[in-house]
Amino acid sequence: MTEDSNAQTYSVSDLAFALKRTIEDAYGFVRLRGELSKVTFHGNGHVYLDLKDERASISGVIWKGSVRGLGVRPQTGLEVIVTGKVTTYPGRSQYQITIETMEPAGIGALLAQLERLKAKLAAEGLFEAARKRALPTLPAVIGVITSPTGAVIRDILHRIAARWPCRVVVWPVVVQGDQAAAQVRAAVEGFGALPADGPIPRPDLIIVARGGGSVEDLWPFNDEALARAVAASPIPIVSAVGHETDTTLIDFVSDRRAPTPTAAAEIVTPVFADLAATLADYERRMIQAGARMVDLGTARLAAAAGRLPRLQDLLAIATQRLDLASGRLGAALTANVAAHRQDLTAKSASLRPRLLTGSIEVKARTLDALAGRLPTLARRALDQASDRLTNLEKLRLSLNPDGPLSRGFARVEDAGGHLVRSAGALHNQDAVKLIFHDGDRAAVIDGAAPPPSPPRKVPSQNRAPGAEQGSLF
Repeated sequence: MTEDSNAQTYSVSDLAFALKRTIEDAYGFVRLRGELSKVTFHGNGHVYLDLKDERASISGVIWKGSVRGLGVRPQTGLEVIVTGKVTTYPGRSQYQITIETMEPAGIGALLAQLERLKAKLAAEGLFEAARKRALPTLPAVIGVITSPTGAVIRDILHRIAARWPCRVVVWPVVVQGDQAAAQVRAAVEGFGALPADGPIPRPDLIIVARGGGSVEDLWPFNDEALARAVAASPIPIVSAVGHETDTTLIDFVSDRRAPTPTAAAEIVTPVFADLAATLADYERRMIQAGARMVDLGTARLAAAAGRLPRLQDLLAIATQRLDLASGRLGAALTANVAAHRQDLTAKSASLRPRLLTGSIEVKARTLDALAGRLPTLARRALDQASDRLTNLEKLRLSLNPDGPLSRGFARVEDAGGHLVRSAGALHNQDAVKLIFHDGDRAAVIDGAAPPPSPPRKVPSQNRAPGAEQGSLF
């Protein structure tokens, strides 16, 4: 027996969990810098990844509750600084870091991540000029997404009020920090979801505005989800984030980029005074053009009138014919009246009262004869109608399918309620319903169908003439 035989014997689990406690006690909080690789977003919300440098690599996990609070979205190749605690996973005998916070490792890492994201969205066509929409010329409602406090919103409201009196709807958001990207995205989607006739007016265009700042301050406007929401907005969007030299991701996907928030207010609004002056100039030019047209028409009318003949020359022949006709009109009217009087006298001589009274008496006798025969004709028609009604009622009773049931017959229906007309239509174990005159009963067919009977042969000598033709019914 050697000296090592006196050493304590551990089980595998005891040793694994002892190492786990030792590592967690020694490295309960660490801060690491490295490059992300093998980033995997699990369906349950957790993120698994590797953190590496030139000589080593360590596995990492970000639980679902910590993912939402990260300062940057984990991506392969991104250099980050993370904090957390080192622990072990006994099931695989490996150690890993449970990450609680993550931030980019310097400005260079942020810009590199931004360039990769720009290349990805550009490849999808979100930066194409063909996607850009024209801004409305005379907007009635302008939506502004920005912080409700500060100089930005005051500058925008002052500039719009000075240039174009319209309604401005402000959607207040934070424009810096972890919650900025989510709030701005919710505002863009919220404006787009407003109904056209709702209590809150739907904007004709949207301004997303923020003052200048560092790259870290403006980083929320480089969020991928926000960029996609701006690209998908049904309302045209003007990006006015930072100063003229500042560039964010939403500048590329918006319909128009403004160098400053004040410039955005100038881009989206016309100058009311300029429009009024232009309108007045159009009105003046229209009046002058109308006056010139009237003068020209007057001159043309005067020139045409000088070439027309005189009125009395045009009416001379017609006037003469009228005078001649009016001179003969009196005698013609007198002759016409005399001719009609003579014709009336000739026709009135042949009129006698007897011609009218004789015709009336004949028609009166005919009417009396018809009146005497009317009751007999009406009674005969009524009797004929009654006989037809009685025959129809007998026919209805004879065709009633429930009539034979009172005489001991039963009707068979299948499971679908259809009438069964032959035994061959049913099979073994088919469900049927037997209908009697006082109710119905369910039944199941038991036994196979009988063999079909051979067709009955009719002797040729007993066939009626024309039987080979078949019945028309």
